[in-house]
Amino acid sequence: MRTKNSIINLITALLGQFFGLAISFVARIVFIRLLGADYLGINSLFTNILTMLSLVELGVGAAMSYTLYAPLAEHNHAKIKSLMHFYRTAYRVIGAAILAIGILLTPVYPLFLNFTPDIPNLNLIYVLFVINTGISYFYSYKRTLIICDQKKYITTIYRYGCYFVLNIAQIVALLLTHNYLLFLIIQILFTLVENILVSQKADRLYPYLKSRDTMKLTRAELKPIKKNIRAMSLHKIGSIAVNSTDNILLSKIVGLVSVAKYSNYYLIISAIETITNQFFNATLASVGHLNASESKQKVESTFNTIFLLNYLIFSNCAILFFCLANNIVEKWVGADMVFESGIILTLTICLYLKGMRRSVLMFRDAMGLFWHDRYKAIVETVINLVASIILGMQMGTIGIFIGTIISTVMTSLWVEPYVLYKYGFNSKLRKYFFSFLKYTVYTIFSGVICYCISLNFLNNLILRTIAVFILSVTLTTIPVISSPDAFKLREIVKDIFQKITRQIGRIQHPTLTKPPK
Repeated sequence: MRTKNSIINLITALLGQFFGLAISFVARIVFIRLLGADYLGINSLFTNILTMLSLVELGVGAAMSYTLYAPLAEHNHAKIKSLMHFYRTAYRVIGAAILAIGILLTPVYPLFLNFTPDIPNLNLIYVLFVINTGISYFYSYKRTLIICDQKKYITTIYRYGCYFVLNIAQIVALLLTHNYLLFLIIQILFTLVENILVSQKADRLYPYLKSRDTMKLTRAELKPIKKNIRAMSLHKIGSIAVNSTDNILLSKIVGLVSVAKYSNYYLIISAIETITNQFFNATLASVGHLNASESKQKVESTFNTIFLLNYLIFSNCAILFFCLANNIVEKWVGADMVFESGIILTLTICLYLKGMRRSVLMFRDAMGLFWHDRYKAIVETVINLVASIILGMQMGTIGIFIGTIISTVMTSLWVEPYVLYKYGFNSKLRKYFFSFLKYTVYTIFSGVICYCISLNFLNNLILRTIAVFILSVTLTTIPVISSPDAFKLREIVKDIFQKITRQIGRIQHPTLTKPPK
């Protein structure tokens, strides 16, 4: 059942992301041509500011996921109702707090601009961003329940269905009116509609949630939850400081044009991360159930296989991004939006380092190991801000991204696997670091060859993409193809394809699944 749910979650997420990505690229072209770089810069800046405001959430979502795995596996409806009652209250408070704090901070956001752009109704635009962020929290606790029950495909269908229609509506609104305020109001309406639809679906899937005989959690039950929330609040701070401050620093130190340029590359990076993360997110709930029912040795063995997959995915993504990003941006939005190659290299390193942590973070979250590396996030935040500000003022755009690399290498890159192996697997860390170093060497070697060969196809993006893809996959796969983890991965992939084939066969020949009369 775990494998079947993971397959359904993965296929649905990939299809949804494909259509979501396609409409995003079209919407970005329309946005830039009708509103310009300043509006794009403000859109990206306010998005990041409001992402920072989501610190109010304090990691409740991750703690909630961990506490739901066991009662869902045990079909303990009473415990699920108690947990959902607690989280409903928590998310309503969070949503209200974000709305209140965000609006109160309206006089503060100009501090993040190095000059005030010629955009009317700037305060109202900011308030609309606050409203869109705040209302998203009032129903999200039910979304988490569906995901933890290994039914993420349901929320994915609602997410990308609404997202696709949203972008169509925004494109039409811009073409007809060129009105950015209407663009944002449509976004708020679709955020509200999507969350209401997911909430109603959860009520149909889990009718016992409507029961009024819900017992409140005891102090003993609340203690570990609050402990995990405290730990995750620190992780939340670190994650947002590292991943969501680049646009703010670019706006203050370099300017909105740099923010606009970076937002195009960030859309590509975000698409890569979102697509590839589907492989991990689709199996997160399954790993949580695996941890609740299997030995540590079995869980560690599964991690080694997932880490190999992690390498194969993100090594190729990093190589493809480095070789193709500038060509894509130039063809997509114009040569004036292109970064120099040094900045592309730093963005590639950031993408690779963040991506290679994905399997570690997935197992850490599934095993509830939030507490042990809670202070890492604070140290990472300080290093990132100090390094990015100093290097940004001296080197400009590239310095801000180098600061992110420095903070990651000095903290997350080694602390997170240390915690996982010590407290999750009770195992030695040596094998992990040896594998990480080995995979990184393979990636660098493959990347250099791919880049040199890709220079022969500078004027043809399609041929360059095909050449880099085939060569990259070949070079990164050959060194690991005979490893034991590769054998396990092949067996998993083979099993997945067999299950997919059987599912397709049942759809095409439904009579074959009926018992004989």
